[in-house]
Amino acid sequence: MPPMFSPRRCAAAKAVLVLAGAALPLLLVGCVRGRAAEPAVAGAPVTAALRDPGHALWTERAPGVFRARVETTAGAFVIEAHRDWAPIGVDRFYQLVRAGFYDDSRFYRVRPELIAQFGIAGDPEIATIWRDRRIPDDPVRISNTRGYVSYANTGPGGRTTQLMVSLADAEALNTGEFPPIGRVVEGMDVVDRLYSGYGESAGGGMRAGRQGPIFEGGNAYLDRELSRLDRIIRMRIQ
Repeated sequence: MPPMFSPRRCAAAKAVLVLAGAALPLLLVGCVRGRAAEPAVAGAPVTAALRDPGHALWTERAPGVFRARVETTAGAFVIEAHRDWAPIGVDRFYQLVRAGFYDDSRFYRVRPELIAQFGIAGDPEIATIWRDRRIPDDPVRISNTRGYVSYANTGPGGRTTQLMVSLADAEALNTGEFPPIGRVVEGMDVVDRLYSGYGESAGGGMRAGRQGPIFEGGNAYLDRELSRLDRIIRMRIQ
């Protein structure tokens, strides 16, 4: 039996009402309950893609230049991404932001005058899905200087979802493993004041495989054991 509020029935009802000269509010009666009648919310994350690596979102190409606003517990900052700097990495960053991947996650590794690292999902289920989904390398075209953003990784071919903002000029990162994807263009003072008191004990050791508790316990673990970490409230394409 077809659903009572199917898109076809809604369309037919609207046509009848229009022909009868019905007022616009009447067009909504009986159609607002169907999925097809739900309005799209501009800028809302495509959260269904987070559990489905085969979702069409993961093939979207990023604009040539775009900005992502990062709202945190320390304030807000803006990352401007440039696709010509690192097209593969920028496409994945764009897709992750569109999916809401970084929402309600933590800055788990902050080292003054070095880096502020983030990018493990707060939900362990989501974190596990994306933990080993690597993307190919991009060549390094831009220098890693203060405020520039690149992927943290475990070596060649190791980029996944984790990102880091350089808190100082970092020429040592100018290798094939760390091509910048963008830079902080607003709010670098916010990045500078992210809580750094835990040092490497919070989320260091990516290469040594010591991030297990974050992947396994997610926000519940971090909030219990490392409660002073700043968090990303939400990240959206501007």
